Amino acid sequence: MNRLPVRRSAARTLLAAACAVLLAGCGGTDDKGGEKPSGGASTGAAEAAFPVTLPNAWGKTEVEKKPLKVATVSDGDTDIALALGLVPVITPDAEDGGPVPEYKQRAITKLGVGKLKTYDDTDGTDYEAIAAEQPDVILGMNTWSMETDYAKLAPIAPVVTFTDKAHSDTLTWQERLKTAAKALGMTAEAEKVIAANEKATADAAAAHPEFKGKTYTYAVVHPEQITFMSYADQDPGVFEQLGFEKTAKAKSYKADKNAVSLENLDELEADVLLMTYPFGDNGLLSAKELETNKLFQSLKVVKGKHYAVIPSENTLSSAVAYPDALSAPWVVEKLTPILASAVAGK
Repeated sequence: MNRLPVRRSAARTLLAAACAVLLAGCGGTDDKGGEKPSGGASTGAAEAAFPVTLPNAWGKTEVEKKPLKVATVSDGDTDIALALGLVPVITPDAEDGGPVPEYKQRAITKLGVGKLKTYDDTDGTDYEAIAAEQPDVILGMNTWSMETDYAKLAPIAPVVTFTDKAHSDTLTWQERLKTAAKALGMTAEAEKVIAANEKATADAAAAHPEFKGKTYTYAVVHPEQITFMSYADQDPGVFEQLGFEKTAKAKSYKADKNAVSLENLDELEADVLLMTYPFGDNGLLSAKELETNKLFQSLKVVKGKHYAVIPSENTLSSAVAYPDALSAPWVVEKLTPILASAVAGK
């Protein structure tokens, strides 16, 4: 799905081990971004799995043969492709010309590509740019614009997307990855990615038993509101795998009802409170302004110093809010020490 503006004007050992597994065993790529056949029985098995028919919210997607040229319509879809060892033939310019996130650059470098071919998505999906690359399939598992995009993308190539429009907000990254992998003939590779991510998270959870059973709230300061991001149906990302639980208040919020007013800051109460300010000066209020708010200061979680700010400059806040197959181990690496300090009240 589209990210916070930090990604588009929007423990180290664990990561190394996970990245190695994520990218090992996946086919290489040719110069045009398509997957190189890995040869042997695996290639034969993948080819035998086609044709593939997948239902979606607008009808069905039919993939006649194993795709080699994959286009993406969101940063999250690009990450799915990279996690599976594929270099898309074209992607949206999620960074708007800015630095590529660390975890994404590592994957790109590992795949032997200097830079991804992108289109300017300032005004939305560039259908002509995608069509010019003649993709075999288009990944749209992580986007909020498919309602508009589908009719224009479907004539170009089979579109792999969700089965229910509500899934744009509620599917877990594992579910998105598995659906995409089925259309790509890469189910086994997807399972390896999931297993590697689960191991990285399980190792971190084992190292921090103090996380188990603690409730958390994650909130983002947008220009018009404070957004309750950890609502009941939101993909919990690594939080729950690390042992945390959503608060009872989470059930009162959902994708289209997630605003927390300054008069109701007590809704943020939890064992651990995480905030982020990706809009900087354009946000509803600054960290200093919120932290001097009397109601905010009265929260038990704030008094106990179990409150932390997730940085947005390094894209961590976006990756936490919108987890995906590629960012998960990096999020564990960067987020774990922040969570440990918050739990400890440091």
